[in-house]
Amino acid sequence: MTVYANTALTPNILPGLAHSTLAGAEHGLRQLAVWSQSIDAGAGSPPHRHDCEEVILILEGSGALSIDGAELPFTQGQTLVIPPNKPHQIFNTGERALRLIAALSAAPVRVEFPDGTEIDLPWQTAGSARRD
Repeated sequence: MTVYANTALTPNILPGLAHSTLAGAEHGLRQLAVWSQSIDAGAGSPPHRHDCEEVILILEGSGALSIDGAELPFTQGQTLVIPPNKPHQIFNTGERALRLIAALSAAPVRVEFPDGTEIDLPWQTAGSARRD
């Protein structure tokens, strides 16, 4: 069991996206990862997919989820449910930062581009996203 202050975490920064792993493989978890992310106005995630379920709680801001050829708008106080292996992308369509918490049913989380090429995430060491 681990207790720590979320404010003590140093976020990993990608262009337009700040990420902190609140709980995951580095905490001894094998079936759950919880991420905190902030996406700048006008920015978004790359198109990607995971081989696990993902639930995203929108804490602040507004955006759009691109999935299955549709753009689904969302706003603060809503929840996004993304099935395994569904290519998707999240955009911040608002004028302020989009803040979210994501729970994923795997640790570590393997993230791929829609064509299956693995994305090397700066918050995961190379190859750590491969599950036994």
